[in-house]
Amino acid sequence: MGLSSRSKDEEEQEAALLLPNLTTSASRSHSKIPEDSFHFAYIIYFTLGAGYLLPWNAFITAVDYFSYLYPDSSVDRVFAVVYMLITLVFLLGVIAVANNSYSNSNSKSYSIINSSHFRINVGLLLFMVSLLVIPVMDVVYIKGRPGLYPGYCFTIAAVALSGVADALVQGGVIGSAGELPERYMQAVVAGTAASGVLVSVLRIITKSIFPQDTYGLRRSAILYFVVGIVAMAICIVFHNVADRLPVIRYYKDLKMQAVNEDKNGEGPLESSSWRSTLGDILSRVKWFGFGIILIYMVTLSIFPGFITEDVHSQVLKDWYPILLITSYNVFDLVGKCLTALYLLENVKVAVGACVARLLFYPLFFGCLHGPKFFRSEFLVAILTCLLGMTNGYFTSVLMIMAPKAVQIQHSETAGVVIVLFLIIGLAFGSVVAWFWVI
Repeated sequence: MGLSSRSKDEEEQEAALLLPNLTTSASRSHSKIPEDSFHFAYIIYFTLGAGYLLPWNAFITAVDYFSYLYPDSSVDRVFAVVYMLITLVFLLGVIAVANNSYSNSNSKSYSIINSSHFRINVGLLLFMVSLLVIPVMDVVYIKGRPGLYPGYCFTIAAVALSGVADALVQGGVIGSAGELPERYMQAVVAGTAASGVLVSVLRIITKSIFPQDTYGLRRSAILYFVVGIVAMAICIVFHNVADRLPVIRYYKDLKMQAVNEDKNGEGPLESSSWRSTLGDILSRVKWFGFGIILIYMVTLSIFPGFITEDVHSQVLKDWYPILLITSYNVFDLVGKCLTALYLLENVKVAVGACVARLLFYPLFFGCLHGPKFFRSEFLVAILTCLLGMTNGYFTSVLMIMAPKAVQIQHSETAGVVIVLFLIIGLAFGSVVAWFWVI
């Protein structure tokens, strides 16, 4: 998971950077940072990162099951468009509510922390409901019979509900991690990759154990969704434990202190030209956001649709897309863990690398329509691994750095704004994915 061992001096320097301009006695009283005993806080954020992507991974990994039930639909591409657009719309609502709450609140009633805490709990419960729809519908109504398209409508509704939950949970978790030192954001993004690896491993196991008939497809799909439900229950417990950990409370107290000073006119913003508006935050994180949009526009327009539907192997047959998806997820995890060892802090270089990822388009297109020597199964596998590695590393870099571009009282909003850019990239990518079909 990329646990990093850091000296107390380094942690105190990072805490000072989180509150660079606060000089009150209250801020000076927070001089001793509690230890993250047994790396428990890191593990919690890693688990939450894995948790909020498990539902999406469950839906796309069960694509064989859904394609069998609804053969006339391009299931994975429809899932992607519905999920990303719903998440985008509701995430905009989350940002509007959070920004309005900050602008109109006073020190007695204002608490972004409690609001975020509530949103995450609600979102995790909605995830559980959306995951329950598929196994319950399979047992009660579908029963392995293909062509029952009312079930398809309920499935799309479950995907949409999962998108609503994602807006609540992902925005809350990334925003919360943005208030903390860098290692906790790295934990979240590494967790998101780990969820993909977990589901891919489950897919390989179920394909090896269960026959690829109606019985096997049903059992495999139900297993994915049951694992997701259990994971959501664990995430609910972990999330409600997190705010009670001394190390997390320490940084939350720093944030609330900064908010109260800002509201009382004691903080530096009173005499600064920089104001606590959404526009100001956007201007500070726009290049991080631009890089994130490019990353996920490229990635989602290729993965999983192109990987699962457009490339084939005479040797590996139906194992080929499964192994490609697994390769992507493993290298995505590797990329997201690498930032625990080395974090690229040059924004221009990071964004330039994101622009360079546009080269994946002609490369993958060549694998599909190029000369015979270029249409190599091995080359597709190499490109898929590179797609995952670069997606993981540069996502982690930009997600870690963006909340640090603003002061701590605005780091949660900056984190949510970065998630908005991420979802915009995913939405663009889910639409661009249809051009492979055209």
